[in-house]
Amino acid sequence: MIATTVMFALTGMGATAQTAAQTERDATHNQLVLTQHDGITTYYDADELTAIDISSDKATLTVGSGTLTVDRLQNLHFVKATKPLPATVVNTSGRVVISEASGWCESAYAKFELMDGAKAYNAYIAGGQYADFTRVDRQLVRNYGTYGRVDVVGLPAAYGYSLRIVPVDADGNEMTEAANTATGINVNSYSREGFAHKNWSGVGAYNDNGTLKDGARVLYVTKHTAKTVTCQVTTSSKGGTTECTGLQTIIDAYQKGYDTTPLDVRIIGCLTAADMDAFSSSAEGIQIKGKKADSELNITVEGIGDDATIHGFGFLCRNAKSVEFRNLGIMRCMDDGISLDTDNSNIWIHNIDVFYGKAGSGDHAKGDGAVDVKADSKYVSVDHCRFWDTGKSNMFGMKSESGPNYISYHHNWFDHSDSRHPRVRTMSVHVWNNFFDNCAKYGVGATSGASVFVENNYFLKTKKPILSSQQGTDALGSGTFSGESGGMIKAYGNHFDRTVANFRYYTQDAPASTGYDAYETATRSEALPATELTRVGATAYNNFDTDTALMYDYQPDMAADVPEQVTGYYGAGRMNHGDLSHSFKDNVGNDDADSTVDSQLAALIDGYSSAFVGFFGEQEGEQGDEQGGEQGGEQGGQDDGNVNPDGTITCSFDKQGTPSNAFFTVSGNGSNSKGSCTLEDGTVLTTCLKMEKDTYIRFTTTTPMTMSLYFADTETGSIMIDATMATSDSHILTQQLEAKEHELTKAEIRNLFYIKLVPTEADE
Repeated sequence: MIATTVMFALTGMGATAQTAAQTERDATHNQLVLTQHDGITTYYDADELTAIDISSDKATLTVGSGTLTVDRLQNLHFVKATKPLPATVVNTSGRVVISEASGWCESAYAKFELMDGAKAYNAYIAGGQYADFTRVDRQLVRNYGTYGRVDVVGLPAAYGYSLRIVPVDADGNEMTEAANTATGINVNSYSREGFAHKNWSGVGAYNDNGTLKDGARVLYVTKHTAKTVTCQVTTSSKGGTTECTGLQTIIDAYQKGYDTTPLDVRIIGCLTAADMDAFSSSAEGIQIKGKKADSELNITVEGIGDDATIHGFGFLCRNAKSVEFRNLGIMRCMDDGISLDTDNSNIWIHNIDVFYGKAGSGDHAKGDGAVDVKADSKYVSVDHCRFWDTGKSNMFGMKSESGPNYISYHHNWFDHSDSRHPRVRTMSVHVWNNFFDNCAKYGVGATSGASVFVENNYFLKTKKPILSSQQGTDALGSGTFSGESGGMIKAYGNHFDRTVANFRYYTQDAPASTGYDAYETATRSEALPATELTRVGATAYNNFDTDTALMYDYQPDMAADVPEQVTGYYGAGRMNHGDLSHSFKDNVGNDDADSTVDSQLAALIDGYSSAFVGFFGEQEGEQGDEQGGEQGGEQGGQDDGNVNPDGTITCSFDKQGTPSNAFFTVSGNGSNSKGSCTLEDGTVLTTCLKMEKDTYIRFTTTTPMTMSLYFADTETGSIMIDATMATSDSHILTQQLEAKEHELTKAEIRNLFYIKLVPTEADE
């Protein structure tokens, strides 16, 4: 933040003057932003202003009972606060206390106090696609020791969601009289502007409206379950499936190329290298790889809540199409935080906090790359990410690419990071609405014939904001960042804070003897002349951004608004800016030019641990095997009793096929249009699980039991039980089960409405 001091005279005090420091930039307040001709920007809280008088190039403000004058005015505008609409919560005696509730990007959350007598908690969501309160997956309701938290993801943007918290007693009964509800929750959309979404709908496991794709598999992964989580994956051309155990093993199974079922990997808490079952990339960590170039995978890796963190490794993508990374922190990765290496396309990386990597010598003290895109990877978006003092932040392109490879880079926060924001070879890259916040070495760098459009970015205390190899600023002295041939940069609408020492930026209008850093245009749509060539390499700008067949639709913010947009509630990094807090020391020890390791930040990273304890109803360390649970676009289902006092276990299904009882692990689709089923007591059910090719139901009985399966009233029973076909002449099928693991799969097309397991009496 720029710390300037201005004079103001208090009304009625004659010539007496006092000084007042300007207000700091604060994305939680409505503010007036004044920009002077030298690039200095000052901020004033709007609710403190009573009048503004503009004359010539000055602005006189009335603030409270005083006035102040700002000279050399270039621009004046207001910035709206970026904070969420508050949810409505009424906490009364005898009900669970909801301490915090809000919406975010395609998600909603609530924190609540733990109640005496409650062993667990159920959570229900209503609004948006949920006409009635619908129970969310139990893994989304977590224990943080001193409080509980629920996060609901996969929500389309809408106002008016409600989130209900219901305590559960030691007998498994809901304490409905103690339930409480947060209402009026507002949910925003993620930005889907950028090349990742060009000619592709639904990157990863989610649809463009924020909901899960039909049939999507969901894996919940914690430090307890990364080695034991299971999923059934198609691994042969004939449709044969394999039960895969362990996160990397499951992802590896997709490499065979026979399964494109959307896969949503949900990380909960902190996951370390020691927690993993395996790494298929010895250099990076988790590898997500297709069978051949641009193989459709439809995989999302996302964090749940504000503390989802990867510690000690990163991710490598190869031959992958339709992969998304969202809402994660990455600390002390082996090499790169996220590396896109070799023939990837439609990759979306957003809302990631990238911290220091593995410490090395020399220029690797902060690790290597944060996010690197290379080896003919294309149609990639990196947006709303926060780079915490990273050294080599982003490299786009190696020396072998022929280009162009289309990359978008927008609304990122380079928070005191050093260089490569990004460093581009050969590729066509759109860099827009990023906040360069005290970057020690340089901002954007282009080499090797790259074409880079740098638009409406905000450069704060960045000495060398834009560089083209071997010309302009980079050609001064011994050069700054590359000895390669140059890349051409088009620039428009950027804000430069020129108060930083030795600030240098040359345009074609004021060329130095060595050439210019960027070609400034008068409008966004202006094409660069073909006669403009790099000084070394003689390559021209390819004008990709003015070609409607190549470019995507987007609406950039004004550069002056970027700091508020990027640092605000819906800005860069994880939800609520994550659970790690650290303030850099601006204006102390020339921090903007300091590229050394921040020892306090390094200590926070090295000592980091999540406060996540476990899921309610389970003890830490006893999380068990979390299997691929949810299928289809919505979550949850009503709990219809689970285990009765006589030991009977029952289960119904909602219209998405989600079981009401967590005793059963289900993969399949549901329906509410397959007729009805009548139980012995006259109860009529209208929602079912469709027994199709990939449907399965798994459970384990510890004693012999009698199983009754209830199909549609118009159907006869038909199903595979432990790979053996079973049939009946009525809509109820009864089978004796031994004490062991069991699996139900399709025999013929049927619709299963209800399962009942009754303990078998021992022979006397």
